[in-house]
Order: sequence, then C-alpha cells, then structure tokens
Amino acid sequence: MAASTASGKKNVAATKERADALSEVLADHWWSVGLRGILGILFGLICLLTPGLAVSVFVILFSAYMLVDGAFAIAAGIKAARNGERWGLLVVEGLVDIAAGVVAFIWPAITLVALVWLIAIWAIVSGALMLAAAFTLNRDHGRWWLALGGIASLVFGILLVIEPLIGAVVLTIWIGAYALVFGIFLLILAFQLHSRKEEREHKAPAAAKKA
Repeated sequence: MAASTASGKKNVAATKERADALSEVLADHWWSVGLRGILGILFGLICLLTPGLAVSVFVILFSAYMLVDGAFAIAAGIKAARNGERWGLLVVEGLVDIAAGVVAFIWPAITLVALVWLIAIWAIVSGALMLAAAFTLNRDHGRWWLALGGIASLVFGILLVIEPLIGAVVLTIWIGAYALVFGIFLLILAFQLHSRKEEREHKAPAAAKKA
C-alpha cells in the first residue's frame, strides 16, 4: 500500500515536472503563438470584408493561410520535440495545417463541396490536437485559451459536417468568423505566455542572489 502511494506521488511529481517544462518551452516561443494569432485575425478580416471572393481565389487564400500557420505551429513545438518532451502535438497540428494547405494548393479546381469537407476534416483534427495539447500546459500559462482555440476549431468543423452544402459566400463568412475568434484566442494566449516568461526571468536573478 505504501509502495503504491509512493509510486502515485512519484507519477504526479513527474507529470507536474513535465508540464512545467513544456509550459516554459511554449512561453519561450510566445512570439510564434502571437504571430499565429495575428495571422488568423488578418485572414478572418479579409474573409469577412470580401465575402464575395471566387472559390478559386478563396482556395489560394486558404492554402497560403494553412501553410504559414502550420509553419508557426511547428516552430512553437519543434524545440520541445527535439528535447524529447511530449509537445509533439503542436508539431503534428502544424503538419496537419500544411497538409491541408498543400492539398488545396495542388487541387486549384476543387469543388465547393470538396473544399468544405477538406476544411471540416482539418478543423476537427487540428482542434482535437490543440485541445489535447492544452491539458499538458499549466493553467497560469493560458491553458484555457489554448483549449478554447481547440474547441472553436471542433465546433467549426462539426458545423461544416452538419451543413456541407453551404454556398461560397456563407463558407467565406463562416471561416472568416472562425479565424477571427481563433486568432484572438491565440493572441491572448501569447500575451499570457509572454507575461509568464518575463515573470520567470525576473525571478531567476533574485533566486541567484539568495543562493
């Protein structure tokens, strides 16, 4: 019984230590999270302000957004992945983004229905990955903002699955609204991560002086 209790405490301590390490890694890369947020807001505004875009133009715009966003997502997770930390979820999410962007780019004549399904699958998969990643992040590092971003992606993807025959204008407005909300969540997360990073850096010299 005592051995079991000790083992449980050891596992909890190891989990907390891993969460602290992963949170610090993401805090160090707060700028890439912020850039993803800004990119999402810009993409959302473009879609909302020009909802009458032709499908071909929208496909190119979506493809570019996915490729750049995927690169930022990978940048946010690659350092921890190289160090063997379990932060590969952001890397996988970035790869999913890039895959969706590449498919859209090499298939410029994609039909609207096929585009809707492509976006729906991407939103559901990336949302699930982001939600899973959120629960490996400490609460004071903005866990719930990352989780809200994942939930927004899941809800958006499910809406597209439920209503796949929406028109091009409605699709543009929907994805514009989603990208805007998603970008705001990530931008708030980036500011919170930056705050934690500065707090940690200020504490380090004080701890060194005490030692």
